[in-house]
Amino acid sequence: MSLKIRLTRGGAKKRPYYRIVVAEATAPRDGRFIEKLGSYNPMVEQGHPQRLTLEIERIKHWLSVGAQPTDRVAKFLSDNGLMAAPVRRETPTQSAPRKKTQEKMKAAAAASEAAAAKAEAAKAEAAKAEAAKTDAAS
Repeated sequence: MSLKIRLTRGGAKKRPYYRIVVAEATAPRDGRFIEKLGSYNPMVEQGHPQRLTLEIERIKHWLSVGAQPTDRVAKFLSDNGLMAAPVRRETPTQSAPRKKTQEKMKAAAAASEAAAAKAEAAKAEAAKAEAAKTDAAS
């Protein structure tokens, strides 16, 4: 039996209210749960005491038993010092370009670097020639 600490949605249309519950991983999102551990009301201001309420002792108990929090709940718990902050990658790996595209991008980058180096060399050569002209004219 795999346990999750997750959010269940309540409230009216366009007025969400979430309960933080511990439930089996296979149970529906708004379905059967084992215990209510708190609530989250995103409709009130950030610093309002009713925005996030947690039963800390019960949450500690369920974490010690092996319940895994979802990403959003893990963020709430880390903000309250109950666990380490979850690691969040900057970009998901699923949306990264595929292997062939990455190879093409590397080849294009190498070609542009080579062109930039060639342009720099030409610019330096032109500056040398200009300096030689001014020295000869002087």
